[in-house]
Amino acid sequence: MHLVLAYLFAVLLIVSAVAHIVNPAFYEPLIPDFISSKFANILSFITELAAGVLLILPAYRHWGGLAFMALMIAFMPLHIWDFTKDAPMVGSKNAAIVRIIVQVLLIYAGWWIYSSGKPSL
Repeated sequence: MHLVLAYLFAVLLIVSAVAHIVNPAFYEPLIPDFISSKFANILSFITELAAGVLLILPAYRHWGGLAFMALMIAFMPLHIWDFTKDAPMVGSKNAAIVRIIVQVLLIYAGWWIYSSGKPSL
């Protein structure tokens, strides 16, 4: 199951990374005004691509899980910020709450992949 999740998240991260370059406007509603959207899209592209590649490589998969978890933690404030808006990007307050809950599950999944593939000392 760890391997299936690792590959699933790898594909999603790599596709999302490419989308940050191909269609950066899609992500603009998620980026707070005080952050440059160009900078945010480039940084997201780099981090998502790196985490996705790490999840594919068996020797580095545990680090990919940790990178995925860190990325999901880094994105959590954006989901909370979106929830506080009068009109969240996802369409409703209930959907925004569900997205926050899913984000917590994704953080745990990253930890699960990391801890299952961590080399023993």
